Amino acid sequence: MLLKKIADCIKNNQYIIEKKEIDPIVQYIDKNSFKSSKIYSDIGEDSAAIKGDEKFILITTDRIRTDFIEKFPFGAGFSSILVSVDDIYACGGKPLASSIIISVKDPNVCNELLKGICEGSKKFRVPIIRGHTNVHSKCYELSSTMIGEINREDYISAGNAQINDKIILVVDFDGKVGKANKLYYDTTTFKTSDEVLNKRKAMNMIANTHLVNASKDVSNGGIFGTLLQMIKYSKVGANVNINKIIIPPNLVEQNYNMEMFIKMYLTTSYILTTSKSNCDKTIGLFKEYGLDARVIGNIIKEKNLLRINDGYETIDVIRF
Repeated sequence: MLLKKIADCIKNNQYIIEKKEIDPIVQYIDKNSFKSSKIYSDIGEDSAAIKGDEKFILITTDRIRTDFIEKFPFGAGFSSILVSVDDIYACGGKPLASSIIISVKDPNVCNELLKGICEGSKKFRVPIIRGHTNVHSKCYELSSTMIGEINREDYISAGNAQINDKIILVVDFDGKVGKANKLYYDTTTFKTSDEVLNKRKAMNMIANTHLVNASKDVSNGGIFGTLLQMIKYSKVGANVNINKIIIPPNLVEQNYNMEMFIKMYLTTSYILTTSKSNCDKTIGLFKEYGLDARVIGNIIKEKNLLRINDGYETIDVIRF
């Protein structure tokens, strides 16, 4: 039965398991670190927000996996910019600048990393203004911190999904399987800066028009890993109809099924929640920017619960 297979796939997704394992660390920091009234939002957000006079200063930090660096250093460097850029756009903001930390042991790997980082910087038009470099490391490390900005009233939280909201999945169908990983959906490397930035302007417009309550970009946890994080920080649950999730046609041609697709890192893709009355406007806006958008489910009151259905049967999958 497909529904049971999908449920097992979600429960056994290593990225979802890893995100659940770090929860005690996140909770410890949240409870024991210094708090400031200048912080508007922090733990659980794609981009934390620091209060300014008229704008929020946005900040996000991401680490690239070591095995990715070793196998495909150029792609790892490019991704270090991409992942942080999309964290900023996910809350409706605009990236301003990035800082990079690199630790390497092989000059050739270092060169490829730098090429990828600079390619990402140019592609997304984000300057690299600071960083730290260790060229005598015993292992490879790469992380990026990015700052951005947004008008205070436009900020979209990842933790503001409301009960009875509709869940909208936004995907750029114009993509291809990544060179380094069959579960990486590349929608950026083969396009111009104007093209990739125009797609992301959709999130700026969504923020400006205040159409949605919550938003997250689809990252390495896949569709359901991303949704699980959203409902956890929103203190709600989600019920998703798997038949409403559409696999991009070019992936269908390559025999990708639902079990594979829901595990993919989908670049230029987002999960949002909005009221029923704002659904059509939200979907229409994304379509104006060449993105596929459709309702795949709804927010429910059962805290942290992911429920899936096929229109007939329902399975309670996991409490995150």
